[in-house]
Amino acid sequence: MNFNATLIGQSITFIFFVWFCMKYVWPPIMNALETRKKLIADGLAAGDRGKHELELASKKAGDNMREAKVQAAEVIAQAEKRAAQIVEEAKTAAKEEGDRQLAAAQANIEQEANRARESLREQVAALAVAGAEKILRREVNAKTHADLLGQLKAEL
Repeated sequence: MNFNATLIGQSITFIFFVWFCMKYVWPPIMNALETRKKLIADGLAAGDRGKHELELASKKAGDNMREAKVQAAEVIAQAEKRAAQIVEEAKTAAKEEGDRQLAAAQANIEQEANRARESLREQVAALAVAGAEKILRREVNAKTHADLLGQLKAEL
């Protein structure tokens, strides 16, 4: 066996193997590597986009939360204002009702006082007539008596 022939045979075989690998093995491997590289780059870009979108969503959520708090504070302030207004309206209505009832009670008291005065006048007149009748020991005319009582009532 000749060392040169073996070396030349091995070199030819190696060159054929390299050519075969470059022609049929290397392109699919390179395609797989490029595809994998692109997939990883896309995944990293999507991760960055997701991170950026998460930051934007967090900022938007914070803004929405602050806006909701402001709106809630406004609603609470309006509710408190309306409650105070309702209380004031109720106080005013209660005062008006109390004044109306007080006026009605005063009118009722005035009527009762007038009735009591009339009743008292009639009783005084009857007592005066009875006393006069006893003094005179005679009977007085009823019509004249009624006229005298009317005058007495007017004077009292």
